[in-house]
Amino acid sequence: MKVNNKVIVITGGGSGIGRELVLNLLAKGAAVATLDINEEALQETVALAGGSQDRLSTYVVNITDREAVEALPAQVIDRHGAVDGLINNAGIIQPFVRVNDLDYAAIERVMNVNFYGTVYMTKAFLPHLLERPEAHIANVSSMGGFLPVPGQSVYGAAKAAVKLFTEGLHSELANTNVHVTVVFPGAIGTNIAANSGLDISSADSADQPAMTPLEADKAAAIIVEAVERDRYRVLVGSDARLMDFLYRLSPKRAARFIFKQMESLLSI
Repeated sequence: MKVNNKVIVITGGGSGIGRELVLNLLAKGAAVATLDINEEALQETVALAGGSQDRLSTYVVNITDREAVEALPAQVIDRHGAVDGLINNAGIIQPFVRVNDLDYAAIERVMNVNFYGTVYMTKAFLPHLLERPEAHIANVSSMGGFLPVPGQSVYGAAKAAVKLFTEGLHSELANTNVHVTVVFPGAIGTNIAANSGLDISSADSADQPAMTPLEADKAAAIIVEAVERDRYRVLVGSDARLMDFLYRLSPKRAARFIFKQMESLLSI
């Protein structure tokens, strides 16, 4: 689905990949409705939109609030006239601790934001997308959604749920006008840790994993291209592509490799 002159809804548009998705889509001629829990961050995105602000609307919404999410489609359609696409990008990580040390509040928060937020948004907007001549849903999973990352086991479980939810949705909508893409980012240069309420600044820089994060704007460009090409799945970043390949060859060895890369973070 070409995004020019389309109306696209994006979650997590206040920072990181979400903000870059907003700016990329505006530059390609789309109208964008974006939401975030952080109003100040949304306003920063608006400022960066410059002359395209007339095609941008923002909404301060917690995607774990089902009633608030269900009210969104009417607001967006009232502002833009229609909805042609949805990119479920918003997500948080968990504290870098083992499951044994992870409290239930953190578990529920990660599942609610990453999985139920995606489900709520999809359920709210899908009836409207089905009415369009052509529409698209892209759900952001994670490299951690197909590969176990130590200290992120619940996050990975949530993103694995997003993966299968999205693939199931693709099958269910195969004979409709709604195309579906699942996205697997690797390490991306965003402030997801801070947005998740975590402080990992105490980690020794010499012990950091040997992964060079992909810039958020490049990640956004890959995702938008995948939407425009109606891709089934897209791996974002060289690390995601490498680990997808290695995991297919030997899941156990791939898991061990990631453990060695990430082990130092478990001591934070």
